[in-house]
Amino acid sequence: MCRSTADGLESLAYHLTELHDETLQSLVHTGSRLGLDVITGNGWALVAGPKARLSALARPWTSPEPLVEVAVALGHALPADGPALWQTARGPVSLDRPIIVGILNVTPDSFSDGGHYTTVAAAVARAETLAAEGATILDVGGESTRPGALPVSEAEELERVLPVVEALARRLPSLLVSVDTVKSGVAERCLDHGAAIVNDVSGLRLDAAMAGLCAARNAGVIAMHSRGGVAQMASLDQAHYPGGVVAEVAGELGAALGRARSGGLQDERLVIDPGFGFGKTPEQNVELLRGLGALRVLGRPIMVGPSRKRFLGALTGRAVEERDQATAAACAFAWAAGASLFRVHDAAPTRDALAVAAAVNPR
Repeated sequence: MCRSTADGLESLAYHLTELHDETLQSLVHTGSRLGLDVITGNGWALVAGPKARLSALARPWTSPEPLVEVAVALGHALPADGPALWQTARGPVSLDRPIIVGILNVTPDSFSDGGHYTTVAAAVARAETLAAEGATILDVGGESTRPGALPVSEAEELERVLPVVEALARRLPSLLVSVDTVKSGVAERCLDHGAAIVNDVSGLRLDAAMAGLCAARNAGVIAMHSRGGVAQMASLDQAHYPGGVVAEVAGELGAALGRARSGGLQDERLVIDPGFGFGKTPEQNVELLRGLGALRVLGRPIMVGPSRKRFLGALTGRAVEERDQATAAACAFAWAAGASLFRVHDAAPTRDALAVAAAVNPR
């Protein structure tokens, strides 16, 4: 697939090759319905039209089966929108440069750093290190989603995260604090005590009150793709994507955005996360990273969290604590594909990799 466009014009044209007859027929029918210009030949097609109409074609979750692969490829090829702002409870975040989100787990059992930062003093010290390494958002989590983890009560989660959120808001006021939770009660208390963002790894599935609560507090919201409850999210029992992992993740993230909007959240407050490592095999994670650009047609900024995930271990043979360079490489690729926010355990390697990636592919 290649793209051509004239300066100053909205219309874009794409040359698609190696297409089967069934795909060509479906493309002509669907393109005509969407108001696109489609010219076909022996195994190829030229598709042209305004970006908005091409974006409608680049939605694999609504495409007819013969066009799913074309939709994914087109979504990846469409140019990203210009610099954007993400609105949070403490003001906007500019996304014209990579934003590093530092992971601060205050749990005893997280897969990489469980038990390391369970006191307020240790958590604040770690936050200061992440900030010095380039993190501008700190994501505080009090409930592990590692394979086999058991859910914790709202009271226990609050006991873990609330003192840390309060301390960070007081000690590091220049940073934004995010709370990683699926419980609206936890989100509410944290937002009332200094948090600006809610990172819901259930994609607003598990607590019907979450979207409305975040809308009432003007919070920024990250809706991540996952399946099942907290104890099942990381299980490979969830790794069934007969329609293709990119297409199904895109469709389920679209449903998450629908839940957010139904709860009163405005689009300017929403970020999506494809959920690397959550219910996906190593091969599916690689496929998702390769096709990440297709998620841009959802129209929201993308955050990725590949940090130290097992698929990076499968690719490199490295132990969990040795995967920060692979994490940085994955983040650099994700920036080129359109991601704007990068959730990592160790900020320094990712900061350097993204500095190079942003210089090569500026927004």
